[in-house]
Amino acid sequence: MAIPEQGSSAIAGIGGARSGDLFQILLDGTPRTRAELAVMTGLARSTIAARVDALMDSGLVNAVGEAASSGGRPPSRFAFNPAARVVLAVDLGARHGVIAITDLAGSILARVRADISIDSGPQVVLDLVTKTAHQLFDSIGRNELDLVGIGIGLPGPVEHTSGRPANPPIMPGWHDFDVPEYVRRSFDVPVLVDNDVNIMALGEQRTHWPTHDNLLFIKAATGIGAGIISNGQLQRGALGTAGDLGHVRVARGTDVICRCGNIGCLEALAGAPAIAATLAAQNISAPTSEDLIVLAEHGSPETIAALRQAGRDLGEVLATCVSLLNPSVIVLGGSTATAGDHLLAGVREVVYNRSLPLATAHLSIAGARSADGAGIVGASMMVTQEVLSAEAIESMLVLRASLALSTP
Repeated sequence: MAIPEQGSSAIAGIGGARSGDLFQILLDGTPRTRAELAVMTGLARSTIAARVDALMDSGLVNAVGEAASSGGRPPSRFAFNPAARVVLAVDLGARHGVIAITDLAGSILARVRADISIDSGPQVVLDLVTKTAHQLFDSIGRNELDLVGIGIGLPGPVEHTSGRPANPPIMPGWHDFDVPEYVRRSFDVPVLVDNDVNIMALGEQRTHWPTHDNLLFIKAATGIGAGIISNGQLQRGALGTAGDLGHVRVARGTDVICRCGNIGCLEALAGAPAIAATLAAQNISAPTSEDLIVLAEHGSPETIAALRQAGRDLGEVLATCVSLLNPSVIVLGGSTATAGDHLLAGVREVVYNRSLPLATAHLSIAGARSADGAGIVGASMMVTQEVLSAEAIESMLVLRASLALSTP
């Protein structure tokens, strides 16, 4: 989650009189006393005490020990309590899905990886997700009332503000389907939906590249897409289609027809099905990404050559992205990228050759480090960034106070 800059100047900029604003300071997990919070915000200690008490009553903040005393009773310290609530995080791909429950810091409490065919349609897939979620709650003994929100990543374009897929090429029946409304029939909490590559970008950046505010995450699998983080913010574009690299034209593909109907798309040359077709023409069967990985691990020269060429094709598109966006890190993930370093080598070969030296002087091009955990962390972050915002916390505390007053 995004943690605001600490210090009185930062708090002055967000209006530190509210409990929700005070909570933003504590989100970094650092224990602080009431006196320290008073100094940071400039608020009276009595005001701080009332705000801290309200946050403690909600369970989102708890006491974590005592500070050194300069005389008298040692002052108590308070910190964010990520175990207070949980998030349901879902990362769906074309052929599999990961469903997990995390705490408010993104730590995974329970998870299941399941075979899911996204082309089965939204009702079938989402019913499986909610059924699995109920089972996960039972397995860890948490009350479903502790759930604050659900984050879902889908393998296609999504209009993030509505949570509706937008003409996803590999998701028949999903176009304009109201995913949040359908899921809320089972869990009446906020449901946020995004492209799976976007949530993977959030998760990978947070867990492994936290000091890099300009990052491209590339998912190379059945399709090819990019999650773009620029100046620390995820870039979705006007309608949620930013980063759809799979349908950028590549010079080598003048006679290759893509499933989208265009000619020479990157996906039609470097997607997993395209690599499999290249190998099939050489009498080598590799219908799945897992088959590609096995062949590469066993040193199949044809497979290695096909992966290296796919990397070059991807690198041709990424060289343009480097010139346009100037990232400090490009991270390659997805099933195809896990077949050794062959795809990565092809990307590096072209990007470093085609891009200007200034743009690549400090550019890292690396493989993903989180496997399929990045999507779960990112989906959880997507939820906590909204439900733990100053405005959301303030609204929640106001509602709690109103309910308390109306209760006889």
